[in-house]
Order: sequence, then C-alpha cells, then structure tokens
Amino acid sequence: MTMQIIMFYLFSALLVGSSLMVITIRNPVKAALFLVMAFVTCSGVWILLEAEFLAITLVLVYVGAVMVLFLFVVMMLDVDLAQLKEGFTRYLPIGVLIAIIVFVEIAMVVGPARFGLEQFPNPVAHDADYSNTKELGRILYTQYVYAFELAAVILVVAIVAAIALTLRDKRQTRYISVEEQLKANRGNRVRKVKMAAEKKKKLK
Repeated sequence: MTMQIIMFYLFSALLVGSSLMVITIRNPVKAALFLVMAFVTCSGVWILLEAEFLAITLVLVYVGAVMVLFLFVVMMLDVDLAQLKEGFTRYLPIGVLIAIIVFVEIAMVVGPARFGLEQFPNPVAHDADYSNTKELGRILYTQYVYAFELAAVILVVAIVAAIALTLRDKRQTRYISVEEQLKANRGNRVRKVKMAAEKKKKLK
C-alpha cells in the first residue's frame, strides 16, 4: 500500500467522521468547528487528486470567511440548547429513514459498479510547471461557458433580490438628497432677525 493510498483513507475517514459529528452533535459551535475540519480534510483529498487550486479555494473561502461568519453569528445568538435537545428523539425515526434512503442513493450512484478504478483510473501525474488553474479556466470558459454565465446571472438576481428585500419605504427612513444639498444657499437656510434691545430691570 503506497503512501498516497494511506493518506487518502486517512483523509476520508476524518472527513466522514467530522461530517457525522456535524449532524449529530447538539452544540452549534462545536458543529461548526467540525464542519471546518470536514472542509480541511476535503481539501486534503483534492490535493491528492492534484486539484491544488480547488483545495486552496475551499480553505480560504469556506474555512477562512464563511465558517468564521457562521461561528460569529452562532456565538452572538442566544441559542437555547435545552430546546434543541427536546425534539431529538421525536424525529429520530424519520431521520433514520431519510438517512437510509440517502445511503441507498449514494451506493447506487458511487458504488463499485459505477464509481471505481475501472471507470475512473488514477489521475495522470503532471510536470512541476503544470497549472490546474489554467486548465480549469480553459474548460470553464469553453465547454461550460453557458452554465457558468447562467450561474452568474442567478447570483446577480439573488444579490438584487436581497438588496430589494432590505430596502424600506423612504417615508420610514432618513435619507440625504444630494440634489437638495446642492441647491441650498444662505438665503433660504439662514434668516436674520432684528430685535429691539430691552433693559434689564433692577431688583429692589
């Protein structure tokens, strides 16, 4: 057994174990930390497949940004752990049934008959100057260019929808009109008032 196979089984075991801990542990902070571990071990598997760009992207984007945001939100919210533990046994049979269905579907898709070394052999070793980023960009912008553009349009629509949902009526918010500020002058903003002087009466 080569060192690459040993590292693959080690990363795979850690990935499966951390994924199970994410869905079974009841503390949301610990679940998020186990999800970070799952992302890191998944990036290790991608490195073994000579996909260094995807591995670094997974660590930088998800572990370095998304999971930090998740941990910040989870730790800032006052999560009632006792309430989370109450409905665990009640929904356990439904969860077990759904888990069995998912495992059967995974076995049908990635089983030995459809997903093995005979159908997908080991990746070919490349030279030191090989760039998988360049190859990924070439395939993404040639073979899958329409799917890439469609995903970009969907993301833009999602961003516009999120901004539109956060906007409120202008009558309920205080906003600054740049046009009104440019039209302002001293004549309509400052008024000079002349008042007669009054003498202060002396107290007896």
